Amino acid sequence: MNPDLSGASWAKSSYSDNGGQCVEVSASFPGTAPVRDSKDPEGPALVFPANSWRSFITAVQTGEFGTV
Repeated sequence: MNPDLSGASWAKSSYSDNGGQCVEVSASFPGTAPVRDSKDPEGPALVFPANSWRSFITAVQTGEFGTV
């Protein structure tokens, strides 16, 4: 899974005002969830299967990893 991300549209986390420790995710690639560090937009991105990314987000929202 290595899509060309050069034309991706990125959305910043709704928690982006927490001191700059944020991620951006792209919905431009059905079935995948490219994720990058918002502080390094030209840097690498990790590409996850969309269902895995949704599971991770759900786990964060329900407190599965505790509070951060």
